[in-house]
Amino acid sequence: MAEADELPRSIVRRVVKDKLSRCSEEGEISVSKDGLLAFSESGRIFIHYLSATANDICKESKRQIVNAEDVFKALEETEFSEFIRPLKASLEAEFRKKNVGKKAAVGKGKEEEQRKKRKLEAESSDKGEASINDESSDKAEGSDKGEGEDDE
Repeated sequence: MAEADELPRSIVRRVVKDKLSRCSEEGEISVSKDGLLAFSESGRIFIHYLSATANDICKESKRQIVNAEDVFKALEETEFSEFIRPLKASLEAEFRKKNVGKKAAVGKGKEEEQRKKRKLEAESSDKGEASINDESSDKAEGSDKGEGEDDE
């Protein structure tokens, strides 16, 4: 078996121990290396089976990208429909979590954008006032010179 096909042992160990500790009243349960390997291989086979089924569903729909609905239908087809509800809940929670982060980032981005816009407007209005002041002082100087020339 190629190393790329293996599930990360540390994650498999963590998931298995977490689930077994929840199911056991005794608390911590040990799992042998062979037991962890069996869990890992079972998970890998399940993922391959589920992904092949979801891919078939996707192709039947004449699409090339497998989406979450394809996975839900694959779970149903493979008689694991009891996983659909918790999977949907997990996906919705993850979606909400990401959207909250995006909204916060967008909010910060908008605030920053508005601050920059106000700064540019202030700078341009300052420059505008300066050029207006320059023009009016030039006119005042010109009118002073003009008045003096007419008198002579």
